[in-house]
Amino acid sequence: MNICIVYKNTIPVYAYGGIQRIIWWLGKELVRRGHNITYLVGKGSSCDFARVLTYQSEVDINEQIPEDIDVVHLYVEPESPLKKPYLFNMQSNTVPTKEYDINTVFVSHDHAKRHHAEAFVYNGIDPDDYPGLDLKGKKSYFHFLAKAAWHVKNLKGAIEITRKSKQKLEVVGGHRLNFKMGFRLTLDTHVKFHGMQGGEKKNNVLRKSKGLIFPVIWYEPFGIAITESMYYGCPVFGTPYGSLPEIVTEEVGFLSASKDELIEQLSAPLSYDPRRCHERVMDMFSVKQMTDSYLALYEKVMNGHSLNAQRPKHIFDPEEKNLPFY
Repeated sequence: MNICIVYKNTIPVYAYGGIQRIIWWLGKELVRRGHNITYLVGKGSSCDFARVLTYQSEVDINEQIPEDIDVVHLYVEPESPLKKPYLFNMQSNTVPTKEYDINTVFVSHDHAKRHHAEAFVYNGIDPDDYPGLDLKGKKSYFHFLAKAAWHVKNLKGAIEITRKSKQKLEVVGGHRLNFKMGFRLTLDTHVKFHGMQGGEKKNNVLRKSKGLIFPVIWYEPFGIAITESMYYGCPVFGTPYGSLPEIVTEEVGFLSASKDELIEQLSAPLSYDPRRCHERVMDMFSVKQMTDSYLALYEKVMNGHSLNAQRPKHIFDPEEKNLPFY
């Protein structure tokens, strides 16, 4: 099969990045299975296993898709249906009340449900990008992994519950002094900041962590930070919003909107099995499962079927970016 993956930014990503890593892992796995990949992506991109073309935002997408392509996987929202079979992958939360293409694919059941849609595929990580697995090594702190300046990720809450439970916290995704999205200076001495990190620097923090602190106050669409942390054996302590209850079972973490309940969990000796956390990712959230699911959807659109019964539409919730954390 000849598959074209379309995204506006440059690949590969060498540090922090979400969608770029997903499309890289997906393309690589599809090539392993004998398919041909064309990336239509941002200027300056390169790839040693696929054909690379430069995406032009001002040009009709239909004019940019090569003739030999069988199916198009979009990470750029189409203005109208494409001439070739296609699907559009929605990775983020969306504009309230707006309708989306009928072939929109979401990244969790909750994400799809909140848009009156059925089609979703969990993001899957590639184990090749997470070397040095050590499930029995010494763990000495908890970690926070997200864009710390984004208030919905709730770094403030993560700092509070680790301080009150007398636990150290290492933050990947932000700095002690922040000006980008409102002034923030963190004075807590139990917190260490690593800035925006990817690759081995990030992996090394996860490898030595007792668990991920993820008290988001919005409907999390998916959260690669959750699964890459679990891959290294980290249980997850967060809020029960969005996709988290689908990913984090009682075996691999604890979810609550109550600060006191989370503090109690962090204060007690941890009883979670790092191997079970790792196995859940390998069973449910690896690039293998993601690719299997997308191949099934490719076949569906190539056979002329729509992926949803109606055009998805965001269910408006005025509190969705300020959910309770009490």
